Amino acid sequence: MLSLPAGVRLFLATEPTDLRRGYDGLSALVEGQFGMSAMSGDLFVFLNRRRTQVRILYGQRDGYCLVMKRLEAGTFRRVRTAESGAHVEISSADLAMLLEGIDGANIRLRKRYRKPDEEIQHPLDGTSARVE
Repeated sequence: MLSLPAGVRLFLATEPTDLRRGYDGLSALVEGQFGMSAMSGDLFVFLNRRRTQVRILYGQRDGYCLVMKRLEAGTFRRVRTAESGAHVEISSADLAMLLEGIDGANIRLRKRYRKPDEEIQHPLDGTSARVE
């Protein structure tokens, strides 16, 4: 179980990533394709083509940290979005479901308060709604 600090943002790559890359390769991918700073304190999640491995990269003041998980059986769920972006922002609950093998497309989210004028898109099932 990962314990994430409040306010941390999580970004999931929508395309498969060559996970032979290490710290420098993944941080170059974040900065080049995502247009973001890998040292921002945000978490960046990558899946391989076969969806059997996941790597999470985040930068701290003094360096990078890389968390890896490899499945012995089964696959992680691929996230598909309507937009053709290189990444999508997800919540910590979405990350936990992804790592535990829960299919978000079959889960119905209960109504919760959201700030007005905020567009909500659930990255695991692709639905979106505008809250007013």
